[in-house]
Amino acid sequence: MATAKTWKIAREIGDAVIKASRNPNRRWYGPHMAAAVRAISERIPLVDFVLEIRDARIPLSSEYELLRKFSPLPSKQIIVLNKMELAVPLELKKCIDYFEERNYLSYAVNSHNKDCVKQFLNFLQSQVRELHKAGHSGHTTTMMVLGIPNVGKSALANSLHHIGRISAAEKGKLKHTTVSSQPGDTKDIMSLKIGSHPNVYVLDTPGIFPPNLYDAEICAKLALTGAIPDDIVGELKLARLFLMILNSSHEYKKWAKLCKSQDLTESLSDESSKSDAKRKRQYATDHTQDFIVHEVRRVLYETISAFDGNLEDETSIGNLIDTQFAALRTVLRVPEDASEFADLRVASKIVNLYRTGRLGHYTLEHVSALAKS
Repeated sequence: MATAKTWKIAREIGDAVIKASRNPNRRWYGPHMAAAVRAISERIPLVDFVLEIRDARIPLSSEYELLRKFSPLPSKQIIVLNKMELAVPLELKKCIDYFEERNYLSYAVNSHNKDCVKQFLNFLQSQVRELHKAGHSGHTTTMMVLGIPNVGKSALANSLHHIGRISAAEKGKLKHTTVSSQPGDTKDIMSLKIGSHPNVYVLDTPGIFPPNLYDAEICAKLALTGAIPDDIVGELKLARLFLMILNSSHEYKKWAKLCKSQDLTESLSDESSKSDAKRKRQYATDHTQDFIVHEVRRVLYETISAFDGNLEDETSIGNLIDTQFAALRTVLRVPEDASEFADLRVASKIVNLYRTGRLGHYTLEHVSALAKS
């Protein structure tokens, strides 16, 4: 089976990101990032913990390389694999084991799941207790959240703050750090309280890349997962790369039941007035609604199942993707305008559905291969 590393489109995406990183304007490494690096370097010797947030789909490529440049570092460093709900569970377990074998403390979390964040907060509080047993004399413990752009640092910091304050039954206005699907929206360091007795604070920091990037394979993964601004590469290429990954995986086979139940579902909907009323409240142009997502999955399943070409040949799989785009225009209610414009509309919706987990679980790199080497 082909991998992203061997695909021409992945190399093109990676090369475009590298070229942009060398642009004198440095679109993601502007003055605010340079200022953030200075602010972090000044504060990091004063904190008790470093929480390095990574994307669970790319646990190695999303490493915060600048962490190596800061000194001195706290003794407690925890690798937090955020967006665990988007990764393949088995691969996530292998990743945790991989870090454990190398004496790295790691934890997987979904920053949008209340129970998951509560468990993570309990884990952090246990680490704080261990720190105090080891002789930490301060009444306040501070944790700095670090990571590259768009790995969910601010979302996780906000969730910890909200649940921590509720658990402590504290009154007062909750703070909010800026949360956005666009990389680079956090500009300043912000302190949020997540625990009491003892007091525990997290410092949310801006996402930062090194001034230059060099590895095209890593850059392609960063672009696909949303760490790089989409306009540097273009959503059309990103959508085609995702469809290559989907078409070469077994994830689509989970959608087989959608085709078998389609006729029955439609007939029952026609007979049920309640279903008809519900349909009227649905918006056909909103691709995030369940009935649209189900249709997208069904179309993708049918086109892959009917394909009799070679999925390891990039030209052949490219023809399949062209077929899929044509079918998705109808399902996603994209008007038949100029073909390129219509494909851009489709691409934008497909990339969004991938990044929000509506089209399955994907881990884009496998630590098991490294463990054997």
